[in-house]
Amino acid sequence: MLEKGKKYECNIVDMGQNGVGIGKHDGFTVFVDGALLGETVDVKITKSKKKYAEGVISKVKEKSPHRVERVCNPKYSQCGGCQIQELDYKKQLELKTNIVREDLRRIGGLEDVEVLDAIGMENPFRYRNKAQFPVRLENGKVKIGFYKKKSHDIIDVDKCVIQDVKNDEIIEIIRDYIAEENISIYDEKSHSGVLRHIVTKCGFTSGQVMVVLVATEDRFKNIDKLVGKLKESIEGFTSLVVNINKDRTNVILGRKNINKFGDGKIVDNIGDLKFEISPLSFFQVNPVQTEVLYNKALEFADLKEGDRVFDVYCGIGSISLFLAQKAEFVYGVEIVEDAIKDAMINAKLNGMDNLEFFVGKAEEVVPEIYKQGKRANVVVVDPPRKGCDEKVLDTIVEMEPERVVYVSCNPSTLARDLRYLEDRGYRCEKVQPVDLFAHSVHVECIALIQRVKS
Repeated sequence: MLEKGKKYECNIVDMGQNGVGIGKHDGFTVFVDGALLGETVDVKITKSKKKYAEGVISKVKEKSPHRVERVCNPKYSQCGGCQIQELDYKKQLELKTNIVREDLRRIGGLEDVEVLDAIGMENPFRYRNKAQFPVRLENGKVKIGFYKKKSHDIIDVDKCVIQDVKNDEIIEIIRDYIAEENISIYDEKSHSGVLRHIVTKCGFTSGQVMVVLVATEDRFKNIDKLVGKLKESIEGFTSLVVNINKDRTNVILGRKNINKFGDGKIVDNIGDLKFEISPLSFFQVNPVQTEVLYNKALEFADLKEGDRVFDVYCGIGSISLFLAQKAEFVYGVEIVEDAIKDAMINAKLNGMDNLEFFVGKAEEVVPEIYKQGKRANVVVVDPPRKGCDEKVLDTIVEMEPERVVYVSCNPSTLARDLRYLEDRGYRCEKVQPVDLFAHSVHVECIALIQRVKS
């Protein structure tokens, strides 16, 4: 065991899926936050266990040739958002490709699946169209920013290089408003106060901007003054919404929205398709790479005349609409009722009538509509991080579609579900990682799965 509080020299021999350097000191494993593969570092031990230790860098003795300077302010280095910003972007893509490959091998036992190189961005900055800023009062000072790694402490941020540039000015305007009107700030320990979060949504193609104040109650003094300042300073400012969240929870948004300015929605495009976005709508945060991802889904689906598609976990119907451009008919399934309402609006907005949407748990709805006689020869799934429910996978196997296209935000659960399908008459042909979250360790990927003909 290594002693807590002491410093040890470590050679970084690998990088973990959370972006942490995996080091060795005399054969003993040390996880080192911020260390890169190939580096030699002095590490101060913060946690010591029998089989491993955790520590922080006190000195980089030998730098990786792939270490680069942070683009954002070094004082934000403890922000939990950009875990690998110090790693050269090309190497970030290699790391993400390797994460997918290793998960398929280690969890799924899939040694011979072709994992293509991750598709990266031409400019991996200022790409996010949505931001969520927690607001806290610490030692009498209002902090607006992002959570510190592994904590609920706030890193106070005035500029974030992966968010839309308009956010920098929006946050500054709201800071001034809070100070001038003495706005009450929420305290999560005592569950008292009003303002909890600030959420922004920016349309990359439309230029429209929505600002959402998440609060325990609608108690904002002189809010017209805030509206006036946002209208004057923020190009495209369209909506100000107060979202009510009274629950003692880590869930950011509540169910109730009160429009203070505008109609509480913005419109944006992915490719030729228009989407209406409300405060509660799920919409991919990187519109440039989302178009890449959805076009790849369309390519893998390989739709032909007469094809019918199940789109399971369909959200606001964004993938459904892409598929409906070529399919005869698309059935979308989603548990969130508001998302399905948005999906129907989006279908109408784009003049599409070859879709039908169903609300409910995928593991209940998919078997039910299959029993009712609805069939598809192509199935697309885009589940949450926990992956597909087994009942969904069992219905897919029973229905025997020719192809399954699996869009995943978690390679670990993708690997598990691919193993399940491979054991039941399907084969994963290839997986394409797509970098939607540059400078973080998250990786989106898409798998093409074919039914094996008996």
